[in-house]
Amino acid sequence: MNADYTPLSYYPLSLWPWQTAIKAVFLDRVDIVASYEREVHSPSLNIKIPSVIALKQYVKPSEHPAFTRFNLFLRDKFTCQYCGSLSDLTFDHVIPRRAGGRTTWENVTTACSPCNLKKGGRTPKEAGMHIHVAPIRPTSWQLQDHGRAFPPGYLHESWHDWLYWDVELLA
Repeated sequence: MNADYTPLSYYPLSLWPWQTAIKAVFLDRVDIVASYEREVHSPSLNIKIPSVIALKQYVKPSEHPAFTRFNLFLRDKFTCQYCGSLSDLTFDHVIPRRAGGRTTWENVTTACSPCNLKKGGRTPKEAGMHIHVAPIRPTSWQLQDHGRAFPPGYLHESWHDWLYWDVELLA
């Protein structure tokens, strides 16, 4: 987590190998928030493996995320923007490259392979297709917000208090 105890990333979840976490503890770069029961041993020390750590120095998140395939799929919620399919995803240039379209956030959208083939080298209008959500350049906050909808398959109980801040608390 960052120094303000917010996750550095929800999806993918910001994870460090246990060895890196322990090294950061000894270099006084992080605080241990929670630990697993499992311990590691050295000749002179036993230490529980950290499960949740917080940086001591705040890292200012970048306003706009990198343009990557994963971030594109996350922006579009892992859904084809033409038909709504959740499988066989690829990406599509809204204005085809042959027509001068560029590979930018505003011109690339998530598409399933069948829709991508159907559209071909045409614009959606020329192909008689409709984009559900127009492509935009997302902010890091928007991607983090989308990421909360896709939790990892396994979350250790020590993580729950720090990840899902917007869920109703149990009485």
